[in-house]
Amino acid sequence: MPKKDKEKADVSKLMARDMYANDALGAPTEDVDPDAPVVISIARQYGTDAHEIGIALQERLGIPLYDNELLIRAAKRADTVVEKVAPYDEVVAAEMMAFLPDRFDARTVADKLFENLRQVILDVGSSESCIIIGRLSDYILRDNPNLISVYITAPLEERVEIVMKRRGLSERKALKRIKHMQRNRELFYKRYSAGKTKLRLDKDITLNRALFGVEGCCEIIARAYEIKMRELGRL
Repeated sequence: MPKKDKEKADVSKLMARDMYANDALGAPTEDVDPDAPVVISIARQYGTDAHEIGIALQERLGIPLYDNELLIRAAKRADTVVEKVAPYDEVVAAEMMAFLPDRFDARTVADKLFENLRQVILDVGSSESCIIIGRLSDYILRDNPNLISVYITAPLEERVEIVMKRRGLSERKALKRIKHMQRNRELFYKRYSAGKTKLRLDKDITLNRALFGVEGCCEIIARAYEIKMRELGRL
């Protein structure tokens, strides 16, 4: 492991230890359903590549990760193929142009996709402990008392570097894509929560990927999951 990443991981382990050293932290109340699965919902700024953190968590905790798999299942529910719904993933069509036929169709497809996604998230989030990436999953599963909601962030320059590397884009095009996709995600949260929440609000844990790295973020989230599982008598 590179020295820089090892230092991040070491700092993260110390932070996680201090955060969860108190056995009474997050102790269950009478409202906690002992049968509800412990679900990690990860919202993220565009360009933080939270999927990579999700993979690390999946390997560390041994629970399934749902990201693009959500689209596949939603497409199956809609009796279509994922290629037809993917362009509408975490996207809201322009409302000001909704009266035009093509825009109206786009909104209809987006709304139908969200309804199928919502049902898929409810199904997996109520049946097993898992990790779910994005798609308003923290809000959809808000009634689960064992939900751990996470927000992954990073400075803009860090996200630009990640997008340039992942997509082979120039700095200018990467920056443009980040701004466009981030706005889409924020509008997606606003529309489908009926304005009741925002992408970065009301999270249990907010982590800076640039500060902690993938391994460090994984360590902190995993410790939160493990303390919750112990509280429920599942570890």
